Amino acid sequence: MLHQLASLLRRPAISGWDILDIIVVAVVVYEALKLIRGTRAVQMALGSFMVIVLFFLSGLLPLQTVNWLIRNMLVYVAFAAIVIFQSDIRRALAHLGRAPFFRYFASAEAAEEAIAEIVVAAQMLSAQRVGAIIIVEREIGLRNYIESGIPLDANLTYDLLVTIFQPGSPLHDGAVILQENRIAAGACFLPLTVNPKVGRELGTRHRAAIGVSEESDAVAVVVSEETGQISLALEGDIERSLGPEELRARLNALISPRRVSSRASESAHSGL
Repeated sequence: MLHQLASLLRRPAISGWDILDIIVVAVVVYEALKLIRGTRAVQMALGSFMVIVLFFLSGLLPLQTVNWLIRNMLVYVAFAAIVIFQSDIRRALAHLGRAPFFRYFASAEAAEEAIAEIVVAAQMLSAQRVGAIIIVEREIGLRNYIESGIPLDANLTYDLLVTIFQPGSPLHDGAVILQENRIAAGACFLPLTVNPKVGRELGTRHRAAIGVSEESDAVAVVVSEETGQISLALEGDIERSLGPEELRARLNALISPRRVSSRASESAHSGL
């Protein structure tokens, strides 16, 4: 008895590979939880967890029929998961491609073209006094807000942005969310800021832009319907009355991969 107890308590030697293995699994689980947080996949994941718990309980208890039923259902679970979670799997793989390790290979030209389209659209909407709010996703996903709108998954072009925000368009109410240099969705609902320091002269679009920038690291570009002014919201603050070149410079500094990599190298050199 004592020999068996000693063998159970005896720990095998932990190597560096074991630590790396644990870290990789922890990171994968953490990223998976981040991807499904606040979405309908959470309820489905909880349901799957309950089925697994019931399966193990049926093995411990004399519930042979339940165990047989779940055991036969598990054969088709993998195929059902692929069908049910196909969009989430696609987003997860895209999220993996946006990881810092792969960011070096990101196309700076594509980001610069997207910035140019946003600036031209904001300039045209400002000249027409057409209100608009354009949200650019960065590190923190905006899937909750994307799912609140109408999915588009369209190429980012200034004429499409201008068309969406025209008063006669069914998508002009709400925000357009950009994801990976594409228009992910339109007519999206955003949280309004409750910061009492925000001026009362700011309307719903500006408050929504500040609100989403408080909840995430997204960049929000707003065009005022009353004045035509272009504003940019980031981290709960808003910069107003930006010109086209100022807007281009701010977007280049915030979302261009080339600028991000150059800032990282500068920080590394300064640290040396």
